[in-house]
Amino acid sequence: MLRLPDHWVWDSWYARDDNGLWHVFFLRASRALHDPHRRHRRATIGHAVSTDLHSWRLVADAVVPADAPSWDDLATWTGCTVQGPDGRWYLFYTGVGRAEDGLVQRIGLAVSDDLTTWHRHGTEPIVQADPTWYELLDKELWYEQAWRDPWVFPDPDGNGWHMLITARANTGPANSRGVVGHATSPDLVTWTVGPPLSTPAGFGHLEVPQVAVLDGQPLLLFSTEATKSARREDHRIWVATGETTLGPWDIASAQPFAHPHLYAPRLVPGPADDWSLIGFLDHVDETFVGELTDPIPVRYQAATGLTVDPARAGVGQ
Repeated sequence: MLRLPDHWVWDSWYARDDNGLWHVFFLRASRALHDPHRRHRRATIGHAVSTDLHSWRLVADAVVPADAPSWDDLATWTGCTVQGPDGRWYLFYTGVGRAEDGLVQRIGLAVSDDLTTWHRHGTEPIVQADPTWYELLDKELWYEQAWRDPWVFPDPDGNGWHMLITARANTGPANSRGVVGHATSPDLVTWTVGPPLSTPAGFGHLEVPQVAVLDGQPLLLFSTEATKSARREDHRIWVATGETTLGPWDIASAQPFAHPHLYAPRLVPGPADDWSLIGFLDHVDETFVGELTDPIPVRYQAATGLTVDPARAGVGQ
């Protein structure tokens, strides 16, 4: 696992370079803050590399808050990293600024030629919430403007790119407006926001959404704190099925993935069409841990949903 003695580590995402080296990008904040709830307003995007997803070597941070005044001068949050057809790497991230006291979330972009040195693309966010479909900041309804955790993947028919976003619909009961926000792009730089790919179904928000195809079934993985869900409060990691990687996603029928301490995991592919989950350890015995797990092998079956793979369980854990 990845544990830093001086920093908490939480949300993470993964990319594999042309030489087979794994890169993890993750949120980090100093343990000198003492109170882990303060970490969100101090978050930067860290970076480490590995040959096996078990042993990690820390390298320079990827993205840190911009100089003030800027839309992302308070903290940089969760995103994803993809390689474009031009061979460059594109890191999409969430930013919050001091001007709104960190309550308005927007999505920005940094680019790199080598996955190591990153530069912001321009000085403005590239994707913002559109009130045609999505809730903007209204503290009487919700404590923040949710527009974060971009997950970018190529169109299954080769027609550009899609971005999934943690968002909230602009209608419905306040504690159940969570939806999968959606934007499209022809080139990874210019984005058009469209209607959500799901309808509200009992969740206040759907954090760190990710799509993957396991055993031929398109899946949507997301997380939510128990207090932000009108669903069963003993589960926080959920899996919904769809007809394609664009859904439509049946959030109302989402099934839980049970793990007592895991949060915000990512599905990471293995060499033999196998999959694992890697996330961070949240609270254990009422104490925030803040470190990444080793890969947890999983499989999907229609009858049982996403479960730990018994054939590989215990290997590398």
